Amino acid sequence: QVQLVESGGGLVQAGGSLRLSCAASASDFVMNNMAWYRQAPGKQRELVAAISSGGSTNYADSVKGRFTISRDNAKKKLYLQMNSLKPEDTAVYYCNLPGQFGFYPWGQGTQVAVSS
Repeated sequence: QVQLVESGGGLVQAGGSLRLSCAASASDFVMNNMAWYRQAPGKQRELVAAISSGGSTNYADSVKGRFTISRDNAKKKLYLQMNSLKPEDTAVYYCNLPGQFGFYPWGQGTQVAVSS
C-alpha cells in the first residue's frame, strides 16, 4: 500500500513563503509523474503543479511564477516552494499522481493558511 505523507504547511502572512514536502513510499516513484493539488473550503480539489519523471514542470496559471515544484528521486520526495503567498492560496495541499491513470491513496494533506 503506497503512502503519501505531506508536511511543511502552516500559517504565514501574505507575501511570505513556505516549502511543502511529500514523502512517498511508492517503489515506482522514480518512474512516475507527480503533482501537487490543493483544496480550499467549499471548493473542488485542483491541480496546482506537476512534474514529469524527467523533471519537466507545469503550473496552474494562478501560481505560475510564484510556486516551484521539484523532486528528489533518491529520497522519494516531492517539494513545492511557494513564494509571494496570497490569501487565496489558503487550502489543504496534497501530493499524488497527475491522475490520467488513477491515483495513489490520498494522504492527510498539509494545511496552508495565508493571512492578509
